Amino acid sequence: MSKAKRVCVIGAGPSGMSVLYHFHQLKTQGKEIPEIVCFDKQSDWGGLWKYSWETGIDQNGEAVHGSMYRGLWSNGPKECLEYPDYTFEDHYKKAIPSYPPREVLFDYLKGRWSKGDLRPWIRFSHVVRQVTYNDSTDDFSVVAKDLTEDKDLPPQQFDYLIVASGHFSVPNIPSFPGIDRFPGRIMHSHDFRNANQFKDQTILVVGSSYSAEDLALQTLKYGAKKIYCTYKTRPMGFKWPSQIEEKQLFTKIEGSTVHFKDGTTADVDVIILCTGYLFYFPFLEERLRLKSTNILYPPGLYKCTLWTESANNKLLYIGMQDQYYTYTMFDAQAKWAVNYITGELKLPDHETMVKDWKKWVARMKELKGCHDDIDFQTDFLLDIAKDANYGYNLDTAEEFHVWEKHKQVSILTYRDQSYASRFTGTKSPIHHTTFMEALDDSMQTFLATKQ
Repeated sequence: MSKAKRVCVIGAGPSGMSVLYHFHQLKTQGKEIPEIVCFDKQSDWGGLWKYSWETGIDQNGEAVHGSMYRGLWSNGPKECLEYPDYTFEDHYKKAIPSYPPREVLFDYLKGRWSKGDLRPWIRFSHVVRQVTYNDSTDDFSVVAKDLTEDKDLPPQQFDYLIVASGHFSVPNIPSFPGIDRFPGRIMHSHDFRNANQFKDQTILVVGSSYSAEDLALQTLKYGAKKIYCTYKTRPMGFKWPSQIEEKQLFTKIEGSTVHFKDGTTADVDVIILCTGYLFYFPFLEERLRLKSTNILYPPGLYKCTLWTESANNKLLYIGMQDQYYTYTMFDAQAKWAVNYITGELKLPDHETMVKDWKKWVARMKELKGCHDDIDFQTDFLLDIAKDANYGYNLDTAEEFHVWEKHKQVSILTYRDQSYASRFTGTKSPIHHTTFMEALDDSMQTFLATKQ
């Protein structure tokens, strides 16, 4: 491989950092690697795990990337996202409970990233403005802006482009009859930062996916009086406490009164839109742009990673699917990408790659529910991990199936359950305080042993 190769990585969250991590692993083994430049518009690494109080527009005039809020705890067992080469016990030097808050997970991520000297590859406070693929030279021109200096940089040339900027940062904002005259507060979950402010209020949560589920619980936990969850296609269907009620999508809003499809009404103080996010890559030229909704296998991607529609197999996306698995799946994708770029892994012909992703997309369309979804994504993960010669068994389908059953038994207590690590065998301790009573989300309190 020629030393002239240059790789551009967009995003220094878990997906982008896994790319840097695996390039660094090769470097420590004495192998030749390309020149790597990672651009991230935030001031530090972490992606969505970097909490910021800011909403709307940040101090540099950019749209705020993060959707993170105080009080967020993992909504899946940590055992299903644990890195095999850097376990939670490696990091914390002891077993910890299965559902950590954000600060604990972020500290774990930073621990793995700090094992290597990755920071010099990252240009923090740099936003990518434009990416063009050049047919004549088979490379990319990337224009970035240094936000600290308020300065557009000259175009840089790269042989490969890896888009790892995520798809949970640009809110999808629907419109509803009468919402423009609602006198209370309206917000998207992207701008939710603290549940304390909704104490004693009646809330309408619009949506039926993870954000709706968790913000309903968060606002209840911190003292909301009543929460109505309104759904378009299907209810979440959990055994909710009396303060949370699911309703079919409302038909209109008159003043503070919401009219539901079943003929009932409710007066609410706040509307929280948990209506999802847009795939939004305005910096990419049209033919490079992945367009999808949040599904388990976006079309056009071989191994859900390599863009097959243009750019001569030089454009890769990581972490763009809907997710049961997270860190480990991004890590397997990253290792696959690194192996491909460094020549360790050879691609089949174009027709075979297109046929492969179409097979996955067709299977996805036949899935019948969350347990099918889990098995589908497990099969995908094992497939790409094998192709990447990942070296560890990442299959935690059994834990995911148990997790779903715990949620059906009680949405209030599923985070109080315990799982065993696949890599150390250690069963996690039960946390000293149940999730619904744990109002302090700090790492210090979470890790403290109850006296």
